[in-house]
Amino acid sequence: MGSTQLELRVILTKKFISMALAGMFVCVSNSIAQENSLNIYSARHYPTDEALYGNFSKATGIKINRVDADDAGILARLKAEGAASPADVILLVDASRLWKGEIEGLFQPVKSKLLSDAIAPQFRGKANLDGAIPWFGFSTRARVVVYNKLKVAKEEVDTYEKLGNPINNGRLCIRSGSHPYNLSLFGSVLEHLGEEKTQTWLKGMVENMARSPKGGDTDQIKGVATGECSVAVTNSYYLARLMRSEKSEDKAMMEKLGVVFPNQASWGTHVNIAGAAVAKNAKNRENAIKFLEYLASPTAQSHFADGNNEWPVAQGVSISNPALKALTGNGFKSENIPVSVVGMNQVKVQQLLDRVGFK
Repeated sequence: MGSTQLELRVILTKKFISMALAGMFVCVSNSIAQENSLNIYSARHYPTDEALYGNFSKATGIKINRVDADDAGILARLKAEGAASPADVILLVDASRLWKGEIEGLFQPVKSKLLSDAIAPQFRGKANLDGAIPWFGFSTRARVVVYNKLKVAKEEVDTYEKLGNPINNGRLCIRSGSHPYNLSLFGSVLEHLGEEKTQTWLKGMVENMARSPKGGDTDQIKGVATGECSVAVTNSYYLARLMRSEKSEDKAMMEKLGVVFPNQASWGTHVNIAGAAVAKNAKNRENAIKFLEYLASPTAQSHFADGNNEWPVAQGVSISNPALKALTGNGFKSENIPVSVVGMNQVKVQQLLDRVGFK
């Protein structure tokens, strides 16, 4: 072999080794990046949650990449992406959507003693035969009634059933019946009253509306305060947010309103859950479980209360939020219906809404 050929072979060999080492470096770098990242699909669109994510990253060194969408959009995206989905954690704000994700096989059940000890059974999915749990609730919000104290007596709206009573004719403001918050409420009422009575109740609410359903929960509250209507349905954290506001117009608005936690003398007030699951095809499974365990920690649970005015679900966590304390006083009776039942009832509920013309 000539010297020129030998030199060329040495050069090529060195180049090959250099390329191989570079490739190994890229693989290792990618592996490290994967180990220190977490991809979240979130239906929680609350600015205060930025601190929740930031505290987790600061404590663990794990970078969070987040995609925001609504519950339905997230579940549809997961199905479309299939095994190629980059999602590790799914955050949803409606119990029935958590149930739907579970039965559609979009979640990966996990075993965690920390989570099982912290989250009571009524706030999590049903364990499989191996004891693994498909999803966990981390905060709750109540579906309450607000009313104009000058126009409506509390006893006229102290149950959900009375919202469909002729006594409230022309008084009611409510968002779309097909919104997840209302579908869950109506699904629980269906379980209590049965199909025939629930249809009559929904029809009564349609007849009692002061205007067609529109807007979000805050719009319903404002509708009562401005006189557009006299009674409305809202999630509790929207009220607490206004109660904590320093704006003079918000304070003036809240002075006009009364709040009822319905059905305290019967089955209790409907409570919904915001929760999380590990995605079926999670690439960063360990980080995903760490994040769920973090959400059950006293620090994160206190954030749900103080940051977004939700009740924490982890056992033994106390709250200092003055608005939540003012709303509930010594507490309230909440209903105790399995999430799976509320979820299964929603197809029937939508049919009932269509029958009575509830938009």
